[in-house]
Amino acid sequence: MSNHILAPSILSADFTRLGVELSACESAGADWFHIDVMDGHFVPNITMGPFIVEACKRVTKLPLDVHLMIEKPEQHLEAFAKAGADHLTVHVETCPHLHRTLEFIKSLGCKAGVTLNPGTPIGALESVLHIADLVLVMSVDPGFSGGKFVPESFARVAELRKRLDAINSSAWLEVDGGVNAETLPKLKAAGANAFVAATAIFKHPQGIATGIKTLRSID
Repeated sequence: MSNHILAPSILSADFTRLGVELSACESAGADWFHIDVMDGHFVPNITMGPFIVEACKRVTKLPLDVHLMIEKPEQHLEAFAKAGADHLTVHVETCPHLHRTLEFIKSLGCKAGVTLNPGTPIGALESVLHIADLVLVMSVDPGFSGGKFVPESFARVAELRKRLDAINSSAWLEVDGGVNAETLPKLKAAGANAFVAATAIFKHPQGIATGIKTLRSID
């Protein structure tokens, strides 16, 4: 088995069959489920709230990797933790008190993740890398599933890997956006070890299991 985490993003799932599709992912070897929460303000789309996290928690034992693309995320952290989130990831751009926010996530019993948009310098993460359990690189402009992959993401992953290694961090280095059989090996070579995939799994022509198997087989 390959040594990377696969986190199917339910943003591309068929919500009329969500339980069935999550079970299919789990049976095929998914590691986490990625849940994108969008508020229509920070990003131009509105998606899921804590009730979806609760629903997912009822049908899977896999960790729920919840990505908060919302303004004032600190107001909603407790609700998502209570709903069953295992990881809570917040954006640098929405957290003026980033250190405090990550510590609060940890106090709720969740893994604390931090991320930034493709246009935000990665230096914005520097002061909290030592407390992050997960660092997420957005490789598309967030808001919708199936966005255009940003080629500069390879260099951003490599730079973050260097910075994490320099402080002996065990944080997962995760990538979200445009992850498929072509980009995953290059992102992995750059130092990422967790991958969010949506279209490449839920929209694979041969089905979910083949989508996961294809990404899982990449060394």
